[in-house]
Amino acid sequence: MSQKIFIYQVLPRLFGNRNVTRKENGTIAENGCGKFEDFDEDTLARIQAMGFTHVWYTGIIRHATTTDYSAYGIPRQHPAIVKGKAGSPYAITDYYDVDPDLAENVDARMAEWESLIARTHAVGMKVIMDFVPNHVARQYKSICKPDGVRDLGEDDDTGMGFSVSNNFYYCVGQSFEPSIDLVAEAESPYQEFPAKATGNDRFDAHPGCNDWYETIKLNYGIDYCDAGGRSYHFNPIPSTWQKMTDILLFWASKGVDGFRCDMAEMVPAAFWSYATNIVKERYQHLVFIGEVYDTNQYRQYVGSGFDYLYDKVGMYDCVRDVICGRRPAASITYQWQYCDDIFDHMLYFLENHDEQRIASDFFCGDGYKAIPGVLTCALMQRNPFMVYSGQEFGEYGMDKEGFSGVDGRTTIFDYWSPRSLAEKCNLPAYHQEEKALAQYYQQILSMANRERIFYDGLFYDLMSANPASDNFNPQTQYAFLRKADDEVAFVVVNFSQESATANVVIPNHAFDFFAMPEKRVSAIDLLSGDVVDVELKRDGMFPVTLLPYSGRVFKFNIKMEKDYILNEHGKDEFPPAHSTEHLLNQVMVRKFHCGRSINAHIERKKSKMTFELAQKPTRQDEKEIEREMNKLIAEDLPVTYELVERSKISDSAMLDRLPESAGNVVRLVRIGDFDVCPCVGKHVRSTSQIGRFELLGTNWDEMEHIFRIRFKVIQ
Repeated sequence: MSQKIFIYQVLPRLFGNRNVTRKENGTIAENGCGKFEDFDEDTLARIQAMGFTHVWYTGIIRHATTTDYSAYGIPRQHPAIVKGKAGSPYAITDYYDVDPDLAENVDARMAEWESLIARTHAVGMKVIMDFVPNHVARQYKSICKPDGVRDLGEDDDTGMGFSVSNNFYYCVGQSFEPSIDLVAEAESPYQEFPAKATGNDRFDAHPGCNDWYETIKLNYGIDYCDAGGRSYHFNPIPSTWQKMTDILLFWASKGVDGFRCDMAEMVPAAFWSYATNIVKERYQHLVFIGEVYDTNQYRQYVGSGFDYLYDKVGMYDCVRDVICGRRPAASITYQWQYCDDIFDHMLYFLENHDEQRIASDFFCGDGYKAIPGVLTCALMQRNPFMVYSGQEFGEYGMDKEGFSGVDGRTTIFDYWSPRSLAEKCNLPAYHQEEKALAQYYQQILSMANRERIFYDGLFYDLMSANPASDNFNPQTQYAFLRKADDEVAFVVVNFSQESATANVVIPNHAFDFFAMPEKRVSAIDLLSGDVVDVELKRDGMFPVTLLPYSGRVFKFNIKMEKDYILNEHGKDEFPPAHSTEHLLNQVMVRKFHCGRSINAHIERKKSKMTFELAQKPTRQDEKEIEREMNKLIAEDLPVTYELVERSKISDSAMLDRLPESAGNVVRLVRIGDFDVCPCVGKHVRSTSQIGRFELLGTNWDEMEHIFRIRFKVIQ
C-alpha cells in the first residue's frame, strides 16, 4: 500500500451554498442550493491539500423533492411523500439521472456531473458516489433510462404480494394509508393502490411517521412473509438483481471510482457477490463501501465483495462513548480485536450525515474534544478514515432547518447553508479557533499519508501492558506503536480535559514483535516538532506529557546510531514570523536564483532579512514577493518535521548552514512541498496561521549587492 484512504464526505446541496438566509422550511429560491460548479479547481485543491484521497459526493442521483422541475420534463413529486422541502437523497426517483438542484443548466445536469468527476480526478482525488439498493421513492419513474431498459416495476404483477419476477412487494387489495397527512400542500391526497411495502421492511399498508414512508422496498428474491418464515428465491436470478447491476455499470462508465452502498445489509449478500463480481470484472479499480450495522454480518459482506464496511456499531460507538466519558479508553482495544482478521476492511469515522455532530449539544459540545479520537482512528490501522464536511471546522449542527428539527445533525432534507461551510470553508475570513481545528485535521491526515508507518506499518496495542496506575490512566489514555522498516511511531492520546504525565510501558513482547533493539534513540513528535531522548528497554517506560484532548506522535529510528546534536539556541521564536522566514527564503531562492539569507533578525513586531543578489530588484519584483508570500500563506501548506541522517538528505536541504558541532542526525522542517530546511525552532502548524505578510520596505547596497527586506506578519 502506498497511501492510506481518507474520504471527505460532502452533500453538494449544502457544501457550496453561500446563501445565508436560513429560513426554516425555506424553498430553494429562499435558501439557495450548492451546485456542481461550486467544486472548482481551487476548492478541490484545498480539499486535496487537507490530506484527502477520495471525495464522497452524497445525493447525486435524482431523488424526490418538492421543487418543481416539470418545465424540464421531470415528473413532480407529491409533497406528502417527500421529507422536507429538498427531500431525502435516499428516496431515489430515477437511477439514471442526477439531481437537478445541483445543476446550473438543468438540461446539462449529467454533463456537469461528469465534469465534476473529471475535475476531482485532475487534482489527484478519486470519486465515491451513493448507490441506494434497498429502496426507491414511492413515485419512482425513470425518464433517463437507456434505450431498451425496462423500468423498475414496469413488468410487475401487482396482484401478487411476492414474486421473484417483481421488483416491488405489494399489499394486495389494500390502499396506502400511512399515519401522515396525505394531502400536505397539494390540492388532492396522494393515492397508491395497491400499496407497496415500505423501505424499512414494513410489509403492510400502514407505516407510521417514523418509518421510511417516503420509500418503497425493492425485491431481491426474499419472501419476508412466507407462511413458513422467510424464504429465499435466487434461482433463477431475480429481475431486480440484473436491473440493479446494470445501474452500477452505468455509473461506473461515467468514471466514478467507487460506491458507498446505502443500507447494504438490508440487501442479501448473495446479490452483492453477483453484482460486485460482474462490475469489478469490467472495472477492476472500483471500490464498494457498505453500510452494515450488524457486526455479526461483517465477514459475510466482506466475503461478498465489499472492500470496506462502516464500523459504526463497533469503533464509532466505542470512540464516541470514550470521548463522552461513558467508556474507558481501554475499550478501544476490544473493538479492533473483534475485527482483527478483517480490520483492513473497516471504515472508521466520527461523523457522517446520519450521526450527530461532534460539537453539537447531543455529542460533546466541542470539536476539539474529538482530536484524540481522530488521532486514534486515523493512525492505529491501515484502513480508511472518513471526515464529514464541516467536521474539521467544528460544525455545531444545532440549527432548526425545517423537517430535521434541532437534533444535533446537519439536515439532509432541507435547503440550508451550514455556518461552518458558508462562513468558514468558502470564505477567507473564519474564526481562528475553527481555523486551528482544521489545521489540526490537515496535519494528522497529511502525516498519515506521508509516513509509511501509518499507511503500511505494523500495529501493536500497548494497553494490556499499561493497566491503571500512577503512571498511566487507561480510563482516558490510549497508546499504541506502529512500525515500518526501521522506523517506529509511538502514539499516545489523552481524552481528558486535564493535562497529564504518563510513563507508558513498552513490553518485552513488543521488542520481539518488532525485532526492536534496546538502545537510546532520539524521537521527534511529528505534531509539534519536539525532540526527546528516550532509553528503549524491555518493559521500560516511555515518558510523555499530554495536553487536554490531545496526543503525541513520536517517531524514531531503531537502526540509526544515537548521534543527535541540533543547533541549540536560547531564542524563543515567534512561530508565525519564524515560518515566514523559511517561506521568504525559498521565495527569494526561486525568484532570484540566490542563496538563502546571509543575515536575519526575526522578531514578533518587525523582522529583517538580508540576501546577496546579482542585481537590484525592481518595484514590481518587490510587489511580486509580497503577493507570492500571501499566496503561499493562503494555500495553508502544512508544516512537518522529521529526523534524518545527513547522508540521506538531499542537497536542497541546505546542510551547509549547519554548525560544525551538529551531529549526524538533523531535524528537517518542511513547509508543504515548497521548502525544506534544517531547523530546531518553533513553527506554526500550517501557513494560514501566519496571518498576512506585509513588506515594510527594502534597502539596496550597490557596492556589496546586498538586498535587505523589512517585513512584519499581521495576525
